[in-house]
Amino acid sequence: MALYTETVMDHFMNPRNVGSIDDADGIGEVGNAKCGDIMKMYLKIEDGVITDVKFETFGCGSAIASSSMATEMIKGKTIEEALKITNKDVVDALGGLPVHKLHCSVLAEESIKAAVKAYYDREGIEYDHTQFPDVDECETCRYV
Repeated sequence: MALYTETVMDHFMNPRNVGSIDDADGIGEVGNAKCGDIMKMYLKIEDGVITDVKFETFGCGSAIASSSMATEMIKGKTIEEALKITNKDVVDALGGLPVHKLHCSVLAEESIKAAVKAYYDREGIEYDHTQFPDVDECETCRYV
């Protein structure tokens, strides 16, 4: 059995939505201290809908594939829909990841949440703080 699915390899070799957005409404950056992966996600939001999303990832193929898939999953979605995306959803959409690479999908989920939180903070929008991770308590991720 192959270590990576065709979908993972496709998103690694041909990542979607790579880059930055100069006038992003929300930017979230998270990293994993154990493996050194860093993900940065940029959101453009209009009327509560994510109209554009880009990412920059420094990391392994699984991290790049997870970032790419996450951007595809949230583009065109409402903020509320995007916040419901879990790392399991990212893994399932990729057709699976090796167990030792699951932390990459966690970073993808957390980068979405970090970017939305940054948007809320920037716009002064009230939000439920329980929707966002307490990065001091998170064993696999931290905000950079």
